[in-house]
Amino acid sequence: LPYQLHIAIAPTKMNDRMEWFLEKATEMGITRITPILCKHSERQKINLDRFNRIIVSAMKQSLQFHKPKLDELTTFEDFINSDLSGSKFIAHCEDGDKNHLINMISKGNSATVLIGPEGDFTPLEIELALNNNFKPVSLGATRLRTETAGVYTAAILNIINN
Repeated sequence: LPYQLHIAIAPTKMNDRMEWFLEKATEMGITRITPILCKHSERQKINLDRFNRIIVSAMKQSLQFHKPKLDELTTFEDFINSDLSGSKFIAHCEDGDKNHLINMISKGNSATVLIGPEGDFTPLEIELALNNNFKPVSLGATRLRTETAGVYTAAILNIINN
């Protein structure tokens, strides 16, 4: 694809919820997924082989011709400081001036969106992201579970680019 649709997401406490996210995001055509380890992350390890099998299965079921790149579990700090192309966003639950994600993304442009763990990002993590040119965004008026926020984000990215 001429653009990247990249979601960096904290693995959920319940593994089946993360697997559900991987399946649905793949069906919608996400191009890259990075599991991130945050201060409030309850899951410290992931089974990358299992996650890849779920992605391949979802890819086949949905007739996707593109397999999303699945990165290794990465610390929040390492991810924030990595070289990322395109627009960068952080979806968090703290108060503040935030535009809805759908108003911040434009068709054909690469985007990376950070989705936090259960319990959200810490204020320090949010500040670190903002200091590294991530823009704060809202995913709506309700507080979403991590995996729901990930799927919602994948859907928005899909709608904008299709």
